[in-house]
Amino acid sequence: MTRVSGPRIAVALRYDAPDAPRVVASGRGWVGDKIVETAREHGVPLEENPALAQALSTIPMEEEIPEALYVAVAEILGFILRTAAKS
Repeated sequence: MTRVSGPRIAVALRYDAPDAPRVVASGRGWVGDKIVETAREHGVPLEENPALAQALSTIPMEEEIPEALYVAVAEILGFILRTAAKS
């Protein structure tokens, strides 16, 4: 969940190893708010990273993220795994 000089941008990823993560939802403003709300309702961990959200929001739905974003997304996946391990 983020703000990047304007309406909130939210991007949801799906990761099925060994493939690269894919963008499964993306939106700004009201749509972004609904993505965040749905994630919270389902216990999905949220990470705020405006620059990454902006970059991911340009990727078409169901496409794998580009290699240039692997490191940044790996950090988010690490956060999610650490959060899940604490639960």
